[in-house]
This record gives sequence, C-alpha cells and structure tokens, in this order.
Amino acid sequence: MKYGLIGETLGHSFSPEIHALLASYPYELCEVSRNGLEDFFRRRDFCGINVTIPYKEAVIPLLDELDPAAAEIGAVNTVVNRGGRLCGYNTDLCGMTALFTRAGISPAGKKVLILGTGGTSRTAAAAARLAGAREIHKVSRTGRDGALTYGEAVSLHADAAILINTTPCGMFPDAEGLPLDPAAFPQLCGVIDVIYNPLRTRLVLEARARGIPAAGGLSMLVTQAWAAAGLFLGEDLPQKKAEDAYRALQKQKENLVLTGMPGAGKSTIGRLTARRLGREFLDTDAIFVRRAGRSIPSFFEEYGEAAFRQAEKEIVRELSLLSGKVIATGGGAVLDPENVRRLRQNGRIVLIDRKPSEIPSLSGRPLAQNREMLEARYRERFALYHETADEVIRAVPNLQKNIERLTEIANK
Repeated sequence: MKYGLIGETLGHSFSPEIHALLASYPYELCEVSRNGLEDFFRRRDFCGINVTIPYKEAVIPLLDELDPAAAEIGAVNTVVNRGGRLCGYNTDLCGMTALFTRAGISPAGKKVLILGTGGTSRTAAAAARLAGAREIHKVSRTGRDGALTYGEAVSLHADAAILINTTPCGMFPDAEGLPLDPAAFPQLCGVIDVIYNPLRTRLVLEARARGIPAAGGLSMLVTQAWAAAGLFLGEDLPQKKAEDAYRALQKQKENLVLTGMPGAGKSTIGRLTARRLGREFLDTDAIFVRRAGRSIPSFFEEYGEAAFRQAEKEIVRELSLLSGKVIATGGGAVLDPENVRRLRQNGRIVLIDRKPSEIPSLSGRPLAQNREMLEARYRERFALYHETADEVIRAVPNLQKNIERLTEIANK
C-alpha cells in the first residue's frame, strides 16, 4: 500500500473517494487489528497513511517524529514515511476549525461540552481552545480521567452553549443512536457531530428541529484529507481543491427523496431522472409489492393500513441508510415523523406537487379510490408535504421539464 487509511473498521469510509478528488495517487482502505498495529508500523510499507478510530493515540509510540501540533494535542491522524522515518501529524485540527467556520458556529467565550475522550476529542478540545472557548468539558460513559458522566453533563452543565460529538454513537449502520438529547441544554447555540455517515446524524437533526445551528462531519473529513494530501505530496494544494471536493462528495452522497400525492408522478419522474444522473432508482411502494407478493390494495383489504405503514416504515429505514440514490416514497410516507427524520439523514426531500385535478389515474390507490377521496387526502396532507420538503417542484404536464427541474436540484 502506497497511500491509504488504517483503522479497525472501515466499511463506512468515504476516504478513497475524497482522495481521488484531491490527487491522482492510489488510496486504499486497510483494516488493522489491535494486535497487528505494531507489526504494520514496523514494516513501514507505505508512503503516507491516514489513521482513524481507534488508533489516533496508539500510533504515537510507533513513530520517529511528531509534528509539534500533534504532540500538543496528543493525537495523530496522518503519518508520512520520509526515507524510513515515520512522521506524525494532526490534520484533523485544520478540519475541525474549517467545520466551525462552515457551520457558522463559534465557541468563543462559550461553554463547550465534548462527547468522547479519544483522539478526536483531543482535537476538538484544541480547536475549541484556539477559537477562544470559555470552558471545555469532556463527557464519557465512565467519567474516568477527569471527564464528566453523561448524567453529570446534564445536571451540572445544562447551560452549555456548544455540543461536539466525537463518539461513534449515531454512525452507520447504527444511525438511530443519539449520544445526548439537545433538549437537555436550553442555551445551546451550536452542535457539531464529527460523524459523516450518515450525512446528518440524529443528533444534528434533533438540534436543527429546535432551531439550533448544527453540522455533520463531512466538511471536516474533506478538509483534513486535503491537508493530509498536501503532506503526502510535499506541496501546498489550493484551498479550492478542498471546496470542490466537498461539494462534489455532498452531491454524490445525498439521496434525492421524492414525496407527494399518489399519482403525482414520483415514480416516473424519479426513474427517468435517475437514469439521466446515472443513479439507482428505488421505489418504496414497488419494494413493498415485491416483498409482500401482492398489490397494496389487496394488502390493505386483508391487513389494514396500520400493517402497511409498519412495513413501509421498515423499508424507509433500510433505504435511508443508503446514499446517492433517487428514492420515490408512497403518498403517506411523510405522515410518520420518524420516516421524515430518517429520510433526511442522507437525503434532500423534494415534493412533487400536483393538484388532484391534474392526476390522471386513480387505480390502485386504496386511500384515494375516487376524485372525492383524492381531494380529501390532498387537503389533509398539503401542509405536511410542504413543511417536510426541502425543495418543491410544481409538476407540469411536460414531463421533460419536471425531469430537468429535478436534475437541477440534484446538481445544486
């Protein structure tokens, strides 16, 4: 391996795609067991590597040289092999600082709580100090080494203004994790989660739902990779490369999630747009029919709506963990707030808004079997469709124009 990433579990990593956007060297993922870490470094069979959980502190005794910033932080995420000498750096600090800026969150003069006590928490503390934080407290499950327990964080520091999560709680594939409820901190004015898969963790979404500025870790990941690439190549890469890579990866990983009335054209518009974008198209209703082995009206008749919604919810949960897809949802999927939250983790929700009078076919719609029922569903759901949408396409008879508009949204 010439260049790559080492860690214990790397199936969630975006790093190869990021480095391909930044430079032309080969970049590999290399899972290393705890018992194999020392041997990996003894062989020194690489030019440059990034280091992730759980080895950012463990690699330090295995290096020949430490950059002063990495030594002060006590964590290394980048190692360069210079003629057999292993030199350690911390480019996460650059990434965390850039994340503060992109999110519009400033720790200056504020109380900061950092969840976790590993290498990334050290970097977060250093970044918060550099930004002028008034107080910094670390939080862990055990409360060892001077950290607060989660209970103590809530009872003693409910006035915290900034929350930074550096734990894996909420990371793919366990995206339901919530390390701490933002509602417990009424003075919060910023939330940072270093997790980047999913793009928006439950912590980020819960904070945003309360009007609190919050951001996931994709920007940090890209910026630290940009700084690491410069060290690998021994040159200063233009800042624009980091910005371009971030925007490209954001578009590549974000799902387009289509909502709207039954018969609004979600499946047709979505399928043709996915083909144009070179993405996979997925339809929650079609997946249900395939799994159930029967039509939705037939299932409704025998088992009722509640059973259908539960099955639909499981399909939404599965699809929400994917990335870079075009997903058409059933007309009632947004009725469940959990569905909306899950779809937002990796997706941008686009409402295909079509008036009932313009919907041509009513066949196969158990809750909209005639024009009167369709009108009633539209009135019931109109506000919710618009409240839950990030973008709205006013569907027109010209199918090509609808596809062009959705393509524009995908390429924003």
